[in-house]
Amino acid sequence: MPAPKHELENVMIHALQKYLISVPVIALGAAVLPVSAQQAADYPNRPIRLVVSAAPGGSSDGAARVIAQRLNELWKQQIVVDNRGGAGGVIGAGLVAKSEPDGYTIGIVSLRFSVNPSLLKMPFDPLKDFEFLTMNGAVGNVLVVNVKSPLTSVKELIAQAKEKPGQLTFASSGIGGAPHLAGEFFAQQTGIKLTHIAYKGGGPAVADLLGNNVSMSFASMTSALPHIKGNRLRALAVGAKTRSAQLPEVPTMREAGAGDLYVLDWQGMLAPSGISKPVTAKLSTTIRGVLKEPETTRRFEAMGLDVMATSGEEFRQLVASDIKRWARVVKEANIKAD
Repeated sequence: MPAPKHELENVMIHALQKYLISVPVIALGAAVLPVSAQQAADYPNRPIRLVVSAAPGGSSDGAARVIAQRLNELWKQQIVVDNRGGAGGVIGAGLVAKSEPDGYTIGIVSLRFSVNPSLLKMPFDPLKDFEFLTMNGAVGNVLVVNVKSPLTSVKELIAQAKEKPGQLTFASSGIGGAPHLAGEFFAQQTGIKLTHIAYKGGGPAVADLLGNNVSMSFASMTSALPHIKGNRLRALAVGAKTRSAQLPEVPTMREAGAGDLYVLDWQGMLAPSGISKPVTAKLSTTIRGVLKEPETTRRFEAMGLDVMATSGEEFRQLVASDIKRWARVVKEANIKAD
């Protein structure tokens, strides 16, 4: 028996209401889809702040200014370099983490970024609160002594350190930095005891080594290279897997008999988490393109930096690996935050 007319009308009206309600939702969904892509197409349309988690004058600052200048030329937008050093880089990185995820605040961090979780109570999660763009460069570490030092090789240094435990001193740019970690790692690898002397930056550390007030330093290539070339410091070994192009005559730690001591003092670029994928891709692709340009390579090498230009995911994985690696070194060496 067919349904009454009024029931059929009710069914039809109900179906029509459902359809009319769903139309704006479907239309809205279609309108939303291209928004992030459109943002990437329009990006950037105002100045970008590039936060450097270090004071002016270092390799991170130098790299930031090289990259900022080229991005300015490509995008016709000002890239403002904002140095926010302090607290081992936590201040600058924290500023990026808390900024709007719109691509107009990005940052540069260095190796200390992956060491800090083992030393400090962090105001952010180094893996979850950022979008990784690229590891832009790395600076090697080199074991140096004053040219007046009687030590001419790593083997001589190790032998003397074993004869006089704790009497040999090494200068670093500060607790938790690459020169400090390299020194602690070196002592662990070779079974010796060294006394660490921390300074407020690589400059003062090298200055005291030039004054022959400390025994050695596992200095950054950027800080040490001019003094090695000027015959004021003697290079005993480089902390890398292969010899340095800047110092081809200097052996690696392994070649010098100190084991597989490799400290990659990297620096990389990131943005706050939540940034759209198209804007992230545009940032990462453009910056990596800048890094691969011959002029960028030339300017980086002049600062003792090697261009890396990794993908964002490769950079994230390296940071995750470094967090675990340095946690072990920090614990075994009983390193405390300054």
